[in-house]
Amino acid sequence: MYNNPAGSVGAAIVGGAGSGTLAMTGAGDLFWFALAAFAMLALGLAIKRIVPVRAQGN
Repeated sequence: MYNNPAGSVGAAIVGGAGSGTLAMTGAGDLFWFALAAFAMLALGLAIKRIVPVRAQGN
């Protein structure tokens, strides 16, 4: 039971679903916050590229 990798993966996914842990890697909430920050930065840069820039008349 404890030496079965398939069983432990399923238990890790079910057990770690609420705690924010990435199954079988040990990465916790800090990993997800860093991933979210990267995604938000990429989204912001993509929107900045898409939205037209207003010409500044001096």
